[in-house]
Amino acid sequence: MSSDKPSDDAAAKADAAQNDAGDGSISDKTGDGNGAEEVKEDAPARDDDPDGEGEASGDLQPAEEEEEEETAHGPDDTEDGGGDDNVNNYGGDGAAGADYEGKDDGAPPAKKPSSGLVIGLIIAVGVAAFFAGAYSISMYQEQPDQLTQEDLDDALAKLELKMMQQQMAALQQQQQQPPAIQISADDDPTIGDADAPITIIEFSDFQCPFCARFSSQTLPSIQEEYIDKGLVKLVYRDFPLQHIHPNAAVTALAAECADDQGGFKGMHDILFEKQSEWNRAGPEDIIEMLSGYASDTGIDAAEFEECVVMGTHIEDIKGDLEDGRSYGVTGTPGFFIGNDDVGYVSIEGAQPYDVFKRVIDSQLER
Repeated sequence: MSSDKPSDDAAAKADAAQNDAGDGSISDKTGDGNGAEEVKEDAPARDDDPDGEGEASGDLQPAEEEEEEETAHGPDDTEDGGGDDNVNNYGGDGAAGADYEGKDDGAPPAKKPSSGLVIGLIIAVGVAAFFAGAYSISMYQEQPDQLTQEDLDDALAKLELKMMQQQMAALQQQQQQPPAIQISADDDPTIGDADAPITIIEFSDFQCPFCARFSSQTLPSIQEEYIDKGLVKLVYRDFPLQHIHPNAAVTALAAECADDQGGFKGMHDILFEKQSEWNRAGPEDIIEMLSGYASDTGIDAAEFEECVVMGTHIEDIKGDLEDGRSYGVTGTPGFFIGNDDVGYVSIEGAQPYDVFKRVIDSQLER
């Protein structure tokens, strides 16, 4: 009898020690329940503390304590936040410590990628490969248990690099060649051979200083290299900015009326060349000045003046304005280069000749 008593005492002490260890393991796991992220002193509130006033390692209710004690050392023991919630935290501290299992001896186990992390990576790599190109993921499908954190980081780095390269290539292509669109040349005045394969449609304002710059600095080179050789024709469409250019509409009428007599090119050139002369002319002077220009170009001045005064082409000018706005023209000059077969490429502003040459050559080659 006396020999059994020490054994009973030893068993009682062992039970007490086990209970202490069990309570300690529950408290420790509760303290780092969000172990996938950096542990802070003020840990997030538990799910059973909806007011958020409790701490992560707060006291458990008796019934919960028993349940935790029963499962604290189970083989499937995971805390909230240590499983699938951290699949997307690639390469961070969370991924490396997401799947600890509780051990009776208190020693932390070796780290390994969680199955949730591996599955998540395979899905992410597969989606990225679909868009980025043929990057093989068979290695991850066949041997997921042999992955290391270094493997995961290397795979993601390669995918990111490939996607970045493709994005840069697409951006460069867009910058080199704007998207082609469909534009109508209508029946507006034309400079050059009507059968030229490429058309430049210009939306312009005779009182616009930038339009005058294009006419004096860029158009002569286009004329010499492309228009005179029958490769390009220029269609002039009116886009008078009347709210800032009070003589824009009447000069647009003058060019249209000159075109009725076959004198558009002469009136076009003289209006831009002498822009500073008529730019500030009042209503009482502008018609007389325009009639003088008509005489200089060799057309009938009286017929021309009647056409301007009667506003013969005012509806045509309004139609050009509406079309230009529908094509996205917001200022002058605006250009569209191409034809109905290959589409048109837009150029905004009085760009230098090299810009026009690059687009014209590209359209001619298509």
